[in-house]
Amino acid sequence: MLKILGKAESINVAKVLWACDEMGIEFERVDWGMPYRDPKAAEYLALNPNATVPVIDDDGFVLWESNSIIRYLANRQASDLYPSAPAPRAMIDQWIDWQAADLNPAFRYAFGALVRKFPGFTDEGQIEDSRLRWTQKMQIAGAQLEKTGAFIAGPTFTLADIPIGLSVLRWQRTPIDKPDFPALDAYLERLSERRWFNERVASDLP
Repeated sequence: MLKILGKAESINVAKVLWACDEMGIEFERVDWGMPYRDPKAAEYLALNPNATVPVIDDDGFVLWESNSIIRYLANRQASDLYPSAPAPRAMIDQWIDWQAADLNPAFRYAFGALVRKFPGFTDEGQIEDSRLRWTQKMQIAGAQLEKTGAFIAGPTFTLADIPIGLSVLRWQRTPIDKPDFPALDAYLERLSERRWFNERVASDLP
């Protein structure tokens, strides 16, 4: 059985859990990450030298980086969430990569300061800068959703909606000044119709 190492309240672990549910993959999850088990422990570093969650162990095949993991699982299952045709797959990859490369860095400081309350994340100027950059990225996501009228990569739910959907939920729940983006609100309503998002993600993710 697939083993997932990581705590449920991590957005990156949540990606993998949600993907497994969408694709009907059975798994065992083991809590790693503070305050449960320290990912800097030698046992964990042997699997992932970055000391980040999640890691999967699929019958001896070990893989880290959440977006790589969900792509691997979709390929493993030949899932319709990640079609093999070049153009739709590239569009899905575009939004998955955008979430990691552009959106995550924008929200990291504000979220760390206001929700995680990381030590040292107290600079009001950096919080405001992060808020402004985060808002600009969410405008991009909102414009795309207005264009598709449904999901981030087109009219149907795809693998890209897992990282993007979790990020939109994080945006909604962070206590910062934010403009109204009706397309993002409507998107979360559509996602709430999916079992895992409704029953687990929306309750577990800060």
